Amino acid sequence: MDKKNKNESNGLNNRTIIILIIAAAITFFAVSLLSNRLKSATTKEVPYTEFMQMVNDGKVESVKVMANSIEIKVKPNLSDYSSLTVYKTVRIEDDTLVDRLYAAHVPATMERFETTSAILSFLSFILPFIFFVLMMNFLMKRMGGGGFMGVGKSNAKVYVQKETGVTFKDVAGEDEAKESLTEIVDFLHNPEKYTKIGAKLPKGALLVGPPGTGKTLLAKAVAGEADVPFFSLSGSDFVEMFVGVGASRVRDLFKQAQAAAPAIIFIDEIDAIGKSRDSRMGGGNDEREQTLNQLLSEMDGFDSSKGLIVLGATNRPEILDPALLRPGRFDRRVIVERPDLKGRVAILKVHSKDVLMDDSVDLEAIGLATSGAVGSDLANMINEAAILAVKKGRRAVKQKDLFEAVEVVLVGKEKKDRVLNQEERRIVSYHEVGHALISALQKNSEPVQKITIVPRTMGALGYVMYVPEEETYLKSQKELEDMLVSTLGGRAAEEIVFDSVTTGASNDIEKATSIARAMVTQYGMSDRFGLIGLAKVENQYLSGRAVLDCGDTTATEIDNEVMRILKNSYDEAIRILSENRDVMDKLAEFLIKKETITGKEFMKILREIKGLPEKVEIKKAILV
Repeated sequence: MDKKNKNESNGLNNRTIIILIIAAAITFFAVSLLSNRLKSATTKEVPYTEFMQMVNDGKVESVKVMANSIEIKVKPNLSDYSSLTVYKTVRIEDDTLVDRLYAAHVPATMERFETTSAILSFLSFILPFIFFVLMMNFLMKRMGGGGFMGVGKSNAKVYVQKETGVTFKDVAGEDEAKESLTEIVDFLHNPEKYTKIGAKLPKGALLVGPPGTGKTLLAKAVAGEADVPFFSLSGSDFVEMFVGVGASRVRDLFKQAQAAAPAIIFIDEIDAIGKSRDSRMGGGNDEREQTLNQLLSEMDGFDSSKGLIVLGATNRPEILDPALLRPGRFDRRVIVERPDLKGRVAILKVHSKDVLMDDSVDLEAIGLATSGAVGSDLANMINEAAILAVKKGRRAVKQKDLFEAVEVVLVGKEKKDRVLNQEERRIVSYHEVGHALISALQKNSEPVQKITIVPRTMGALGYVMYVPEEETYLKSQKELEDMLVSTLGGRAAEEIVFDSVTTGASNDIEKATSIARAMVTQYGMSDRFGLIGLAKVENQYLSGRAVLDCGDTTATEIDNEVMRILKNSYDEAIRILSENRDVMDKLAEFLIKKETITGKEFMKILREIKGLPEKVEIKKAILV
């Protein structure tokens, strides 16, 4: 179905829904109004005493005695009463009623139910309810449900190549993941090449990695490359309030996929239904467990030689049920990690291919400045840089636009309405210069790229931006110790200059504590504890938080060791800055005037203050 037909179909569905809702409302009010008018137009209530007077005066032709009322038929041609109106009165316990009717020659009949009232009740309530049920059933069918309320019907969206519009050329920075998935695509295209030697298509592949690394994009690329029906849905689509519905939807999904084989089923966020049945992992949900059991059964039951494969994506593999991860179900685990420098540069090239770039643009430098960023972050940075270039009236994106976009994504936009007073500007300037100066004087620290005291929307009143000379994957103990000293340099500068401290170092303290605790509990970099693991990482691809795995007494000793490491680092920061107080004062004064200085300006000022030529390595010259 092309785009035009889809739009026409959606418009028709919307019009149909609106017409049905209006029709239901009109029907309900019409029936209610009709019943009320019928009651008021054909029925008139009279007091029981008036009814007895009518009997005595000979005006009653007949009566019908019902459960709660008495229906009175008057004689025709009476001036006071209309023969077209049904007169009623309430029925009361009257032992003389029969005798009075007999004496007046008024025939009486008995009825157990009030027929008119029952008909009106049916019209007022039953018919609108039936209409409502039929309307809901019709709407659910039009929306893709299977029968009343869509219970048991799969909500999977079917994609084909021309609809996803994504191939492996659109995915960069994940070469190993692409290679693993390329084999699956090749099997779907040329199954005889593999079956001839006896190889079988993996039944499932689980895409694992942090958010934003491109797991869903890879799945769409597989669909685009394979050119086979692609059933895509989220794990939460199976979960309903009714027990058994999820299992029914799993059966329906695999039935559709097997009928369309070769095909690919993609279940995003599979941990929503694949969570371990162990109670420690939050088990005990009957609906989810039945859905998981059905998924396990279906993955065991289908024949992979027909070209049906299941792709799953999650960033919480540690909570998945072991039965789901065993061979024969999800045979492959495809790791979609944060990209390295080469991968980040490749991703930046993919997202910038349709963006006009100036000759000054160096994507390699941007890749170095964005260590730890995932694909979605990098795509956002390119887009932000293009928006900045347009705002500044440029026809192409420049390198400074890209660096500013990196800052926007990482620390937020400049907060122009937050104006610091002079004292606060001095404090923030000395704080940031303390970080930068220690980094410049240490051998194992990263070079300074930028220093600013302009507040940002994410809460920072100022910050120092570092760009490593090269990307590394290991940190030595000395590098971590230098990182601690540099991190605490801002707080040390405040104490040296102002003989007091502020709340501005809260994030620094949190970061330094995290590093020191990891050194003690995970890296074995403490003489007090040695080579013992005292913590384990939970949610590796999400928070990455380390949880202590030791007794309370040991935890107290860990705290003491962490405090010792932090105190030593802080003392070292105080020593370095005190010995270079003149440099710190002049740098802070310059920063207060300029608000923002680059790493080159910072190093130039530092060399001028110390009287050092360009060729002399500044760290060695000053520390000696």
